[in-house]
Amino acid sequence: MPWIQLVIDVIPAQSEPLEDRLLELGAASVTYQDKADQPIYEPLPGETPLWNQTTLTAMFDAQTDITPIIESLKSDLGFDLPKYKVEILEDKDWVREWMKDYHAICFGERLWICPSWQDPPEPKAVNLMLDPGLAFGSGTHPTTALCMRWLDGQELTDKTIIDYGCGSGVLAVAALLLGARTAHCVDIDPQALVATLDNANRNKLDLASIHTAIPKDFDTSITAEVVIANILATPLIELSELIASLVQPNGDLILSGILPQQADMVMQAYAQWINFEPPLEDDGWIRLTGKKQ
Repeated sequence: MPWIQLVIDVIPAQSEPLEDRLLELGAASVTYQDKADQPIYEPLPGETPLWNQTTLTAMFDAQTDITPIIESLKSDLGFDLPKYKVEILEDKDWVREWMKDYHAICFGERLWICPSWQDPPEPKAVNLMLDPGLAFGSGTHPTTALCMRWLDGQELTDKTIIDYGCGSGVLAVAALLLGARTAHCVDIDPQALVATLDNANRNKLDLASIHTAIPKDFDTSITAEVVIANILATPLIELSELIASLVQPNGDLILSGILPQQADMVMQAYAQWINFEPPLEDDGWIRLTGKKQ
């Protein structure tokens, strides 16, 4: 079914009243998109920030007369209607359109992430079958890629892994496919734990080898030869004592989700327990790799 899109350039103060009025006028959905490539990394608790320059898109059924809607917006908002345009969104199989742009990705020499609808390019490689879903972690983000490349270069046979902030479980599943014996996956989002088990099952792993928990239910007496935390700098610093305690002596700690200007602060937070190698950067993100003293 085709749709009519009303696309409006807004600043944050205009977004909420516009969204409310558009929904009242029959919009099927209202979405926001960054217009100026402005990153938002770590919002404060309870805060839902918007970009300084935002594109708001309202979708209406193709039979909708858009003219009275625009006139109503012009008269009802209490401020001038920002710059807008009306577009016809053609009828397509959007799932198939999206699938065409998602391809297998290689990390290092032997590890691939492959969507389930494509045959692996290297059948004899370690192929992690993964479809993007509700939880964070499809392998495409630089922070995940940095961790995947590290895993690709390690001998993980029979090792225990802790993935703290596991998202979709992609790092834990990769480690198990590369030979790890057990993976413990922790995330504050229960949906992430569902996605993790789903991805383990999709990759034909023994579900007895992968354990999931939200932080309050995780047994912090567990330690591992490899601990990975791909989250953000602030929680990495706040959780430094806990995360460091999960690493076995001479074990590896991998931290990611860090901006270059944050790397020194994160390393300092772990300095009494971990000896770090020089930071590694990819596309504006940092990976820290260290050994437990």
